Amino acid sequence: MSKILEEVLSANNNYVAGFGAKSELALPPARGFAILTCMDARLDPAKYAGLAEGDAHVIRNAGGRASDDAIRSLVISYKLLGTKEWFVIHHTNCGMELFTNEIMGGLLSSSLKTASIDASGWHDCGEGPGCTEGKYINWLTIKTQEESVLEDVKRIRNHALVPKNIPIYGYIYDVKSGKLIEVPEATAAGKAA
Repeated sequence: MSKILEEVLSANNNYVAGFGAKSELALPPARGFAILTCMDARLDPAKYAGLAEGDAHVIRNAGGRASDDAIRSLVISYKLLGTKEWFVIHHTNCGMELFTNEIMGGLLSSSLKTASIDASGWHDCGEGPGCTEGKYINWLTIKTQEESVLEDVKRIRNHALVPKNIPIYGYIYDVKSGKLIEVPEATAAGKAA
């Protein structure tokens, strides 16, 4: 058993010991909202948004982007579980700003091993084989956080399956301070009708 697996299972045993009334939490989120945010380990939506278990849906992916799957989750969130407000929260110093679709496709073409980055850019650390399939994926990389938050809020707002009465707020989480910084153009674009 790996050390990580052992630690996770031990932590779960401790969690189970104090689980108590959490077994009675309702399926719909108690506070009626959802957050789309990045998978970055430095972000803890429960802490930065004041959440307890059962409060809100938190949808996470690389960059916190409005991918088809993220929109699928948001639609399920309101249609079947009644959320009424949504947040798109990206963050400063995001790894999705460090590469492009072309870079990722090229790295994957030469090797499937973990790559490294230095001042001169990305480098493969292992030998092949690689796979060219990565060249056909839109990795939803980020040029600037403000632009990507606005783009994602607009994509969600204009999606045919998203009702116009759900407000969508756009924010950037500052990894140096923990502060949520509004992207006013995004919040305006996500305004409920």
